[in-house]
Amino acid sequence: MQGLALLVQQHLKRDPHAGDLYVFRGRAGGLIKIIWHDGIGMSLYAKRLERGRFSWPSTDGGAIALTPAQLGYMLEGIDWRNPQVSWRPASAG
Repeated sequence: MQGLALLVQQHLKRDPHAGDLYVFRGRAGGLIKIIWHDGIGMSLYAKRLERGRFSWPSTDGGAIALTPAQLGYMLEGIDWRNPQVSWRPASAG
């Protein structure tokens, strides 16, 4: 978590304690980590897809802003640029 906060500070030139969410994707594309400061402490959320990859925008080395809806699609494994369900496990029932 401290390493990601340091990336926000040094590479994005932003304050990781300002309350914004910062989203990072793993190299293989199947893992996302989100850090944010809620005013009390730093929080970390991580999600790994069982199949597929998270859709990721072209950032050209900088930061971009996503709407809450776009982030929600991304976390569900749906391509937020063209919302369609990519894969869902079969129901157990």
